[in-house]
Amino acid sequence: VHVQESGGGSVQAGGSLRLSCRTSGFILSVWSTSDMGWYRQTPGKERERVAMLTGGRTANYADSVQGRFTISRDNAKRTMYLQMDSLKPEDAAVYYCNIKSEQLGTDTWGQGTQVTVSS
Repeated sequence: VHVQESGGGSVQAGGSLRLSCRTSGFILSVWSTSDMGWYRQTPGKERERVAMLTGGRTANYADSVQGRFTISRDNAKRTMYLQMDSLKPEDAAVYYCNIKSEQLGTDTWGQGTQVTVSS
């Protein structure tokens, strides 16, 4: 399986970005039941979970992004998204997507996409 993030960039505070996580190697039945999430990391800090779809259905968010970020997926495209609105400078980080499949026994990370937010 393979995952690849895209959609990062530079925005001003208050702006929006939509990150995409395109995957390959998943059949629908595996994709739809996988746990999938977005994480972020800044230099010198541990990677933190931002948003997650558990079992491909239930969304959970970090307190810091609740109400501003939305995680979603497109089953047909095997793609996961993170809509980020009302961005703050503290949201700046490298964002990674992660797909965990119990059926396949895999835990797959993308290479990350940089998000920069200027004040």
